[in-house]
Amino acid sequence: MSVGEPGSVVRRMLLGSQLRRLREARGITREAAGYSIRASESKISRMELGRVSFKTRDVEDLLTLYGITDEQERTSLLSLAREANVAGWWHSYSDVLPTWFPTYVGLEGAAHLIRAYEVQFVHGLLQTEAYARAVVRRGMKGASKADIDKRVELRLERQKHLVSAGGPDFHIVLDEAALRRPYGDREVMRGQLQHLIAVSERPNVRLQIMPFSFGGHSGESGAFTILSFSESDLSDVVYLEQLTSALYLDKHEDVIQYERALKELQQDSPGPDESRDLLRGLLQLS
Repeated sequence: MSVGEPGSVVRRMLLGSQLRRLREARGITREAAGYSIRASESKISRMELGRVSFKTRDVEDLLTLYGITDEQERTSLLSLAREANVAGWWHSYSDVLPTWFPTYVGLEGAAHLIRAYEVQFVHGLLQTEAYARAVVRRGMKGASKADIDKRVELRLERQKHLVSAGGPDFHIVLDEAALRRPYGDREVMRGQLQHLIAVSERPNVRLQIMPFSFGGHSGESGAFTILSFSESDLSDVVYLEQLTSALYLDKHEDVIQYERALKELQQDSPGPDESRDLLRGLLQLS
C-alpha cells in the first residue's frame, strides 16, 4: 500500500460506523449484538469505533442479526472487513513504536486535513532528519542505533505523504518554545529553522508561530492534533499523546472544544508571512 492511500485503520472506522448505523436502525442494543457473536458489549463498542480488527464470522453474524440479506450489500461489507485487516505500510516499524502510535499513523495517512498545535518540539511532519534523530535519541534513552534509525526512518516516511501529489492540507501553530528549545547542536537547529521557512512556502502548509510576547493563550492544555477525513461517514478525531498512552477523541462536543482552541490560536498568532519573518529572525540569532 502506498503512503497516500487510506489505511486499514480508516477502513475499520468506516466498517464500524456502518455496523453501528445498521444496529441502531434495528433498535438492537450493544449488549444483544455482543451476545450474538459471543462477545461483550464493550467489544461491540470497540468494533463500532474501529479500534479492533474484524473476524469475518463476527461480521457475517452481525449482518444476519441486523437483517441484511441482500447478497451485494453483505459482500461489500465483508470485503471491507477483509481490507480492514490488512496491515498498513507502517506495520514493519511496530517493534520500535509505542502500542498506540500505529493507529495514529494510519489516521494521519488518510486525513485530508491535519490541524495541530505543538509546544515541546517541531511537529514530526516538519522535522529534518538531523533534528528528528536528536528528538528520537532524547525520547529513546538507551535504545540501540538500529532502533533509533528505524524510528527516524518512519518519521521521514510519514513526511512523504505531506509533500506528495494530493497530500493533505496541514495547518500548524508552533509555540515559540518549540523553536528555542535546542535539540541537537547549533547546526541542527539552524537546519531545522531553514527547513521550516522552506516548507512554509508549500501551498498545502499553513505555518504560524505563537510568540512568547503574546502571553497566555488557548493552547494552555498542551499539544494536540485534529484529523479530518474526506469520507462523510468519518467524524474528526482529536489525538492527544501522553507519556504512556494516547487519547483519540471523536465525540462532537470534544472535537468542537479543540477546534475552538485552535481557531483562537490561529487568530492570536501572526499570519503565515509574519511567522516566516519570525523564523528568519530566529535564524539570524542562531
